[in-house]
Amino acid sequence: MFDALSEKLTAVLSALRGRGTLSEDDVSSALREIRIALLEADVHYRVVKEMVATIRERAVGVEVFESLTPGQQVIKIVRDALTEAMGGERSTLTLDRRPSVVLLVGLQGSGKTTSAAKLAASLAKDGRKPILAACDVQRPAAIEQLETLGRSLEIPVVSRVDPKPEKIAAAAVAQAKRTLRDVVLVDTAGRLQIDEEMMSELEGIKDAVKPDEVLLVVDAMTGQEAVGVASAFDERIGLTGIVLAKLDGDARGGAALSIRHVTGKPVVYVGTGEKVDRLEAFHPGRMADRILGMGDVLSLIEEAEERLDKEKAEDLAERIRKDRFTLQDFLEQLQEMQKLGPVSQILERLPGGAKLKGQGANVDEREMGRTLAILRSMTLEERRNPSIIGGSRKKRIARGSGTMVRDVNRVLSRFQDAKRALKMVGGRRGKGRSPADWLETS
Repeated sequence: MFDALSEKLTAVLSALRGRGTLSEDDVSSALREIRIALLEADVHYRVVKEMVATIRERAVGVEVFESLTPGQQVIKIVRDALTEAMGGERSTLTLDRRPSVVLLVGLQGSGKTTSAAKLAASLAKDGRKPILAACDVQRPAAIEQLETLGRSLEIPVVSRVDPKPEKIAAAAVAQAKRTLRDVVLVDTAGRLQIDEEMMSELEGIKDAVKPDEVLLVVDAMTGQEAVGVASAFDERIGLTGIVLAKLDGDARGGAALSIRHVTGKPVVYVGTGEKVDRLEAFHPGRMADRILGMGDVLSLIEEAEERLDKEKAEDLAERIRKDRFTLQDFLEQLQEMQKLGPVSQILERLPGGAKLKGQGANVDEREMGRTLAILRSMTLEERRNPSIIGGSRKKRIARGSGTMVRDVNRVLSRFQDAKRALKMVGGRRGKGRSPADWLETS
């Protein structure tokens, strides 16, 4: 996600990173490039204008020009501006009532039905007992899809009890009370465009069940159009939050960077894949780090703790803290990471790891395959002590893995980049500091 924007912003800021001094002309030139990059990423023009003004105001201050690392200070300022534009802090759902009701709305094709199932799976993982209400009576396939997803998740689905969607939603709430289910997720009908019939139907459902949360599901790939859709739904229905679906396919980032700033409604979750477990809580700061190529190690570790062997995850964290992360660990973690989804989504969370994707914007499993082949062609001693890998060993490793020596060099170089970044993460976490603090000293 955000490949194009990330590449351009990283290039602009990298030019500032190593400079001992900065002039106002340097900052102005960088801001012009940042403005162009944001506009090309389909970020709303008003957001771009305010963000650039904020960065300029902070970046021309004395604390930057008199800093020992002015380039790093500017990078931190840009990171903070991106974070603020996306909401600042993570927003969570308010589900205090029993049962609480979450109404999911949106246009046809935005991903509502799949998002309803993903949210149900996420809540169930957190110890909740959700129930799904299939209220898209306009599209029978949507009801069948939700019933199929519900069966696979072992989560009950209320459907077809009445022709009217508000009656189905009310029946789901009643069943939740009888069966002690604590969250009702209501999937609703959409249209190809906003119309009076759809809005009236949604108002009827809302009046019938009095939802605690009204979440708009929008396709992240629609860019600025998503902002207009959100504004229209909020004006008529009243939204409490946004779910950005299909964010894994969004190479620009316009919707994620614009929607909170323009509508005032927080992005609560993002969809990062087709499978029902590919729903993530939205952390603005972590997303800003990913956009700037700094990775998102915290989210990766959290996901690893959920999906992978807990003891292995704890051992990895301990080795990172003690700076004992080796190529053997790297190999084992790559093998485990194959459980976490597509290669591109994993690599972009590792500081410096996105460079493994090569020069192209598209990544497939072949890149992971080449990396694994190179690591497996090394001896155990080489993986545990990479410093012994000289020219002759590199040639042997390349022959054994069916690659070139330059490929071996690239893997070793990126491993060292990742190791340095992970050492920083371990050190800062050990001192109780947040990821934002890394930027001041890294």
